[in-house]
Amino acid sequence: MDRPQAAPVQAPGADAVTEPAAEREPFLVALGERVRMLRARKGLTRKGLSQGAGVSERHLANLELGVGNASILVLRQVALALDCSLAELLGDETTASPEWLLIRDLLAGRAEPELQRARMALTPLFGGGAPAAASRQRRLALIGLRGAGKSTLGRMLADELDVAFVELNQEIERVAGCSLSEIHNLYGPNAYRRYERRALEETIELYPDAVIATPGGIVSDPATFGLLLTHCYTVWLQATPEDHMQRVIAQGDLRPMAGNSGNQEAMDDLRRILAGRAAFYGKADLSFDTSGLVLSDAYAGLSEALKVAMAKAVRR
Repeated sequence: MDRPQAAPVQAPGADAVTEPAAEREPFLVALGERVRMLRARKGLTRKGLSQGAGVSERHLANLELGVGNASILVLRQVALALDCSLAELLGDETTASPEWLLIRDLLAGRAEPELQRARMALTPLFGGGAPAAASRQRRLALIGLRGAGKSTLGRMLADELDVAFVELNQEIERVAGCSLSEIHNLYGPNAYRRYERRALEETIELYPDAVIATPGGIVSDPATFGLLLTHCYTVWLQATPEDHMQRVIAQGDLRPMAGNSGNQEAMDDLRRILAGRAAFYGKADLSFDTSGLVLSDAYAGLSEALKVAMAKAVRR
């Protein structure tokens, strides 16, 4: 059973003084940017990451600003002297495998389309077997941030296609036996991701024909997102950050404002999340922009775009 998260503790170097940008070590600045990007991709506030990691918010702020953390520079220098990556020096169970290192070097530096072809070639071998294209297209999955219209448009699509509509958040709550907020507050984001994957696995098994509205952060876990791409025809419902915010607040959901001092900070957070996830959302089979559209026009446009895309897929 998942345990409640431990209270944050002060980490070494958390009181580092902010340095002028020009004096910061470029490697540490880049490291801070990656931490910030990963935090945004997972939809975590700095406070949330602080609680999950068990380090102070001050230390995380310094990390994201690229100050302090001199020890990581020592490790980087050692890695450079050994002519290996920092990841290889830090290591995990894979870096000791010659085959893994050979595969990694084979893929290193490849362009995104080449990496996609490699993933699609490996999926039937190691992903449990990819379903037939026709079978995959019978299960539509809508992805994107909150406020894109996944639930509303998803229900309308399910009614038109006469198939089941599945709100994956509800399935997560069913699997966990508690609400989403209780999962996050008691057990943390890692437990949530485990419940999310289990809920998706059960949904795929139970519903050969369905329209699925997915949580916005489903792209944060590569294994779960890979499962979704393999077994569902995915549609990214896009919208501008302003439209996302207005729709969510109009629905009475004030979570975007929680922990933020004002609307501008909430908008900045939303833009960072969208930027951090855009490349993953872009892996969808189809993208449809709902920005500035009333519901009837958004649905008509999405329905038509799906018909055209499905017809092209059949002709291939």
